[in-house]
Amino acid sequence: MGIPDNRPPSAGQRFPPQVLREYAVVADGHRGALVGPRGDIVWLCVPTWESDAVFAGLLGGPGGYRVAPAGTRFVWGGYYEPGSLIWTSRWVTTGGIVHSREALAVPGDAHRVVLLRQVRAISGEAAVDLLLDVRAGFGRQPLRDLRGDADGWSGRAGELYLRWSGATVAAPGPDGTLRGLLRVPEGHRHDLVLELSDRPFDTSPPDPDRVWYDTEQAWRSAVPELAGFVARRDARHACAVLHGLTVPGGGTVAAATTSLPERAEAGRNYDYRYTWIRDQCFTGMAAAAAHADELFDACVAFVTQRLMADGPGMRPAYLAASGGPVPGEQTVPDLPGYPGAPVRTGNWVNTQFQLDAFGEALVLLSAAARDGRLDGDGRKALHVAVQAITDRWTQPDAGMWELRPRRWTHSRLVCVAGLRAAAAVPGRTAGDRARLADRIMAGTAATALHPSGRWQRAPDDPRVDAALLFPAIRGALPADDPRTIATCAAVCDGLTDDGYVYRFRAAEGPLGDTEGAFLLCGFGMALASLQAGERTAAVHWFERNRAASGPPGIYAEEYDVRQRQLRGNLPQAFVHALLLESAAALSG
Repeated sequence: MGIPDNRPPSAGQRFPPQVLREYAVVADGHRGALVGPRGDIVWLCVPTWESDAVFAGLLGGPGGYRVAPAGTRFVWGGYYEPGSLIWTSRWVTTGGIVHSREALAVPGDAHRVVLLRQVRAISGEAAVDLLLDVRAGFGRQPLRDLRGDADGWSGRAGELYLRWSGATVAAPGPDGTLRGLLRVPEGHRHDLVLELSDRPFDTSPPDPDRVWYDTEQAWRSAVPELAGFVARRDARHACAVLHGLTVPGGGTVAAATTSLPERAEAGRNYDYRYTWIRDQCFTGMAAAAAHADELFDACVAFVTQRLMADGPGMRPAYLAASGGPVPGEQTVPDLPGYPGAPVRTGNWVNTQFQLDAFGEALVLLSAAARDGRLDGDGRKALHVAVQAITDRWTQPDAGMWELRPRRWTHSRLVCVAGLRAAAAVPGRTAGDRARLADRIMAGTAATALHPSGRWQRAPDDPRVDAALLFPAIRGALPADDPRTIATCAAVCDGLTDDGYVYRFRAAEGPLGDTEGAFLLCGFGMALASLQAGERTAAVHWFERNRAASGPPGIYAEEYDVRQRQLRGNLPQAFVHALLLESAAALSG
């Protein structure tokens, strides 16, 4: 029977924030949810990645879904099933062991999310608290029109429809939630199925066994075995994360979350629930290295479509499913936010020009051509990208780090890499591409080569930048070119600490005072070292940065070396992509 609570805690008490390294992620390509160590699902946007959250507990608001041991002390653990985003929370209590298996049903539906939770009493009876607090519109629209039946509950939240099967023990509380105490005998299990949709349900509740089976099979077919890979388990997990962040036939979101601060009270908290062209290309190259063909084809198709639609005006980022423009940034004032930052949705990247995205697109499309996976539209898109570079390579741009427009060296050298890759694709204009690459290289060398022989950030900025590792990795110039060697040495000497790599030195003082280490750059250093024939160093960089995650093996954008904590939105797609690509390269 349901056990209502007449003393409702506040939203902040109900779903208190945890350090980021303790959150696991489940996703189905259309949206993702964060699961905390106390059985709290504290983040979920419905129906799509960029929609308003229905569970906003992560950002201090109302909304969440708890399944956790009741009335007893417990310690937490958990694990992912290999090659999937099926997560199991494991709690050792004073009276036994309880598991909760969690997943978003796959294949996912663009209009309906199916959230699976399966409670298992491993040792002793499992007494589990249930709390469902669905609040559409970032917490502004609570549950209403609740109706109970033999299967569980149904109702509405804002414009969304809700159905919660297997929850007959729950009852409405005075605070608009559903609460109950579930008892599962030792050795048994109990399924809970939560559905949220922007359309009315036109079928009966799904059979949990069938949905679990379909989800397991979908993950098995999506993620390759990666036999013989270095760090095989983590490489497969990275591939699964990228699949989970990728809309079927569409884009890969940069991260599942918004507004998780890179540095407390520094104003660097952004909405990453969109597809960046650069990140999409990183994901595609990692998928190619891992022979994850479905993921590779999706990346190529998305970049092709954006080039064909927008040509030289291609934006840096888009909505993942529709390819529409990213909305402008705005603050959500009625949410407290994750400690250290206010809540923001949208992103000002929409107004930027990022030249390097065209170079990365050429690298990706050329890789598809080499593998015989580039169709007619893809070849047209390749020509569009070449023309865009021809017309715009002298213009200032925001660069890889999205800073004040300058003639960033990295942007131009990545375009050289893309043009050299495109020149290797047979065609009448191959020679023109090679000559344009030589021209851009000569112009960049004349203006952005530091007196020490390394590349500098821009003609008017002599500092070293870890972004400058990537042009050589992508083939702009050889690994044994003196400029490549000098740049790698300068990054290693000036931008590293304890085996981690920072983007650039933003201010005087210790590197970690202004921002965390960039895990993307750490895996980039592994690739650069391997390319230079320094395998031992490459393994060192790879293993050190691979360790920068919490128990679920999820990576954020930055790593606070001093505090050993994740910083920024998660899971960050390009970090998982570079981990996967590095593992593939180290595996030969």
